[in-house]
Order: sequence, then structure tokens, then C-alpha cells
Amino acid sequence: MATSMAEQLAPMIDALLGTPAPLRVQFWDGSGLGPTDGPGTLNLRSPLAIRRILWAPGQLGLGRAYVAGDLDFEGDVIEVMRAVRNQAPRDQSLLKLAGPVVSAARKAGAVGAPPPPPACEHQPKGLRAHTLGRDATVIQHHYDVSNEFYDLVLGPAMTYSCARFAEPTMTLAEAQASKHDHICRKLDLKPGQRLLDIGCGWGSMVMHAAAHYGVSAVGVTISPAQVERARKRVAEAGLADRVEIRLQDYRDLGSERFDAVSSIGMSEHVGNQNLDRYFAIIRRVLPDHGRLLNHAISSIGGSKLSKNSFAYRYVFPDGELIDLGRTVESMQRAGFEVRDVESLREHYATTLRHWVRNLEADWDAAIQIAGIERARVWRLYMAASAVGFAGGGLNLHQVLGV
Repeated sequence: MATSMAEQLAPMIDALLGTPAPLRVQFWDGSGLGPTDGPGTLNLRSPLAIRRILWAPGQLGLGRAYVAGDLDFEGDVIEVMRAVRNQAPRDQSLLKLAGPVVSAARKAGAVGAPPPPPACEHQPKGLRAHTLGRDATVIQHHYDVSNEFYDLVLGPAMTYSCARFAEPTMTLAEAQASKHDHICRKLDLKPGQRLLDIGCGWGSMVMHAAAHYGVSAVGVTISPAQVERARKRVAEAGLADRVEIRLQDYRDLGSERFDAVSSIGMSEHVGNQNLDRYFAIIRRVLPDHGRLLNHAISSIGGSKLSKNSFAYRYVFPDGELIDLGRTVESMQRAGFEVRDVESLREHYATTLRHWVRNLEADWDAAIQIAGIERARVWRLYMAASAVGFAGGGLNLHQVLGV
């Protein structure tokens, strides 16, 4: 009597997910293993899922399998990701997994040449990261997916950074406004002052500051799609006389002067090697006693995304998370006195849950707008990020310098 895929592949699942499996695993022949009362089900729909995992053990292989549709989840995707992260063995190197994975895959008839990666996988060209041209290409890969897609995910706030849930009952839009207001107050904005927002996205921060604090504001981004939408939003809000949106790199700011600078979700794209230069440029455009608020994801010791990680290939090519201490040191070296440091880690976990819910609520529309692969990429990376922030592996810090 032929054995089921669950029986044949049990050693591989043990190696990948730990023993016992933290969730139900269902195979393409209808067999399964693991608890039926866990947080959800991992569906292996095709032998190609095994082949992808075999050729790229760990998150890249699993990510490729999900994006390609060879693997899927049932249940709360964030809770499924949390269960996998909490129990899966930490060392998933090829040498560690080779024995059980190859043996089980061979028995199941799933050994073969590596399948081509999904079409939306991206590797930047060129030897050097963070050149002007390469940064523009990388930013456009991530942010120029479609303004309509981001409408769907981000909601009416159109803000792609950690919100601040000052009250737990706040909507996402209210929490994003709370975050912008929090930053405006830290910057001590006054009517008539001039604000620069570097990496302005779709213009929400500069619009809030102009409408509620009476400043004139300039937002810069190197995403053409963001510039187009931000300018439209500014005009529709009646703020065109106070808000300017530019397609401009921070390195091209020149000799302009501002009273305050906000940098929200931007320094992750700057890179550790350019951080001192980044803050020196900001210091140059500010007068004495001018203020900078740097709002950025951080990780202990810093982390440069591996070129073989899912996040590098599909989400943030060239992205780097800077250690909080390094950011503080770099700001001080540039001539800022660091006056306040605040963590919003738990707020980002909540923000990401909202984004995942928004995406799943309009899943068919997301696929129509951006394609099934891109929709799957965003669902997976946002769910994994929510787990990272909830568990403390990722953090979000606001650092105020004067």
C-alpha cells in the first residue's frame, strides 16, 4: 500500500517546523499532519513547493513557494507566521537540512531542477548600493507598484509608516493623524516656519503640518508615482499655496534653509555607510536650534538585508535597519543634541495588522490592480513584520535632535 505524502514528508516538516508541528500541514494528495486545533493550516499544493524549499532553505524558499502559489495559508496569517517563527529551528542552513529534506523529497518524487523564481523577484544591478541611480530604481520597485494598490492597503490616511494609537479604539486614519501630530509637537512647529519632509511619500505629513500648524512645507521623494498622487492630494486639500512636493533626492537639496526637518521611514533606505552624510546634509539646511525628528525601524546591532533573504529579493532591496545607538551617535556627530528617544514598537505591530486586514478585505481588487504575485508578497511581508514587531525582533524609534 502506497504511503501518503504526509508520511513520506514528515521528516522534512520536522526539520523545517520543529517537533511537533505547531500547525496543520496539508499536502497535495489530501493527507496531512499536525494539530487540527492550531492557529491555521499550511497547504503544500504542489511538489514544486518542496523543490523551492530544497533549493533555498529558510525564508527565501518558503517565500518563493507562497508567492508562486505552490504554498498557501488558511487562518489568521499573522498567527500562522507567529507559530512558525516561535517553534521552527533557528538554524535552517542547507547542511543542517540536507539529510532529512533531500531524503524525504526524493521519496515523494519532489527532487528536480530549481523552478524559476516568481517574476516579481528583484535584484538591483550594479556593484555599489545607494548610488543615486540605484536608489531611484530600488525605491521605484517598492513604491511605484500602483497608487491604487496603496490606497487599498493604507486606507484614507495614505501613510506608509508606523501609526500611533494614542487610544486603543482609534481607527487607522486617526492613529496616523495622531502620529503626524506627535511629530509636529516634537518639532515645536509654529506658524510661518518652513518644514522639510524627506521621503515624503504621498504627502500626509506635510499636509498635516501645513493645515494644523500653519507652516509652509516641502516634501521630497524619488518616487514619480508618489509625486503625482501627493501633488493631487495637496491641490484637493486647498494647500497648494503652502505645500510643495518635489521629485528630488536628499543629496540634491543644495543651500536651502528650513526651520525643521522630519524624516519618517527614510533612513532605512539611506544605508549605514551614508548615515553620517545624511545627517550632515540635514544639519546644513537647519539654523542653530533647528529640529530634526528621525522616525525609523531599528534592530539591535543593525542589519543589512541578506541578498538571499525574502525581504531583499521582493520587498526592500538594499534596505538596512540601523541600530538605535548608531543613529544617535551619527546625529550627535553631525552636530545635533539628542533630546528625546521614543519607541513605538507595539504601535507598528498594530499598524501592520490593520494593513493586512485592509489587503485581505479587498483581495480580489488587489490582485486586479497589482497582480497575484505582488499581492502575495505584500501579505507575507506585512504579516511577518507584524510578528517581528510584536515579538521585539524589530523596533521603531523616534529620535529628536536639536
